[in-house]
Amino acid sequence: MEKSPDAFRTISEVADELDLPQHVLRFWETRFSQIKPMKRGGGRRYYRPNDVDMLRGIKHLLYEEGYTIKGVQKLLRENGVHFAVAIGTGDMSAFEEMARKNAEAAKASESEEKRERISATVENDANMLVGEPKARGKGIFGLGGKTGEETEEAGKPQLDKENRALLQEALFDLLECKRLLDQSR
Repeated sequence: MEKSPDAFRTISEVADELDLPQHVLRFWETRFSQIKPMKRGGGRRYYRPNDVDMLRGIKHLLYEEGYTIKGVQKLLRENGVHFAVAIGTGDMSAFEEMARKNAEAAKASESEEKRERISATVENDANMLVGEPKARGKGIFGLGGKTGEETEEAGKPQLDKENRALLQEALFDLLECKRLLDQSR
């Protein structure tokens, strides 16, 4: 006689269905607090259909995706039990969505780190962009013509905003090149 899909399963039935030894299921109960089969007299375990789907999802993450137990624990903490259940039922869109979110978060974190690094570099190197030159050059951009003192009119800066932005962008590019060179050494 076949059981209903909504019926509770014993540990031996779940182990057979998932092709896992029973001791692995008991071990997972100690490692994943989300696995809580109903226990009857004598410690006999009964798994709900949702529990079986979650176990199937955990098995997939451990055996097919190559996650460690700590990695799966972290995924369950961050994404919840429904995540493992969705994977266990074959809904890989939950896994793909998680992978997409992780990639976006990593990219955003990398961009934020880069902005912070550039901002810190600009603050440290601000004296390169403002103030009088230490040596008298050949005018703005080295093209000859008037010097900085001669180009100032009524307290205006030596460079207009557009040229200053271009110089600042060039500085960022050079600093990034320097960082890459330093890393390769």
